[in-house]
Amino acid sequence: MSADYQSRLEFALDASVKAQELILRYYQNQDLAVDSKQDDTPVTEADRGAEQLIRELLDEAFPEDGVLGEEFPEKPGKNQFRWILDPIDGTKSFVHGVPLFGCLIGLEEGTSEEDRRCVVGVCRFPALDEVIYAAKGSGAFWKIGQNAPRPARVSDVDSLSDACFCTTNAARWQAPDLQQPYQTLSNQVKLTRGWGDCFGHMLVATGRAEMMVDPVLSEWDAAALLPILEEAGGHFVDRQGKATIYSKNGMSVNAKLKDELLAIMKP
Repeated sequence: MSADYQSRLEFALDASVKAQELILRYYQNQDLAVDSKQDDTPVTEADRGAEQLIRELLDEAFPEDGVLGEEFPEKPGKNQFRWILDPIDGTKSFVHGVPLFGCLIGLEEGTSEEDRRCVVGVCRFPALDEVIYAAKGSGAFWKIGQNAPRPARVSDVDSLSDACFCTTNAARWQAPDLQQPYQTLSNQVKLTRGWGDCFGHMLVATGRAEMMVDPVLSEWDAAALLPILEEAGGHFVDRQGKATIYSKNGMSVNAKLKDELLAIMKP
């Protein structure tokens, strides 16, 4: 691992712990205020507070790095690194007291959308006290509580009939070109579940599910996921099979089922 990646991965892990502490102060709080953004998605003081905290820590540790987050305007960088933050991925789960929400911290290297690549990813689940993380070329790891980290690896399942397919929201499959793929996947897999948002993608990265499909996805939802899936031996791709966070959709899949999933999902 390069020194740049190592220092930033260590920072992201530490920052995600601090964000976890802040988020848990609001979790299952009956007095939690929930606002609606312009796209009608919910946002809370925990979302804003966690992102602000991470941004402040970044200003101290890596002041020349750029920052793109879900809740605040982008901060342009002065070098090739840009952080991409989703302080609470799965705010609806968070609001409803469901512990499957995560704090996502991703890092891009590059100076334009064409040459940027995601090189570090941290996905922490505050209410579960779990974290999955990776840096390019160094493998992916999964840590639960105070246990030692262990390698995160996708499963070896090679048949749809033995696979678990996850997705976030069935309503996102209502577009005409998505209804048949959803039915095909649901009919062919062993298990279909709504273990959604980043939790579903991390189930794939840790071998507990084989595919997670999000027909609607923003770059801050995806930036931390791509390096983790790749370092875990799997893939994070769009419906065309491209490893990108900019297509407004994303799929995590183990290596052996990638081609079958793409054959079903390609527009």
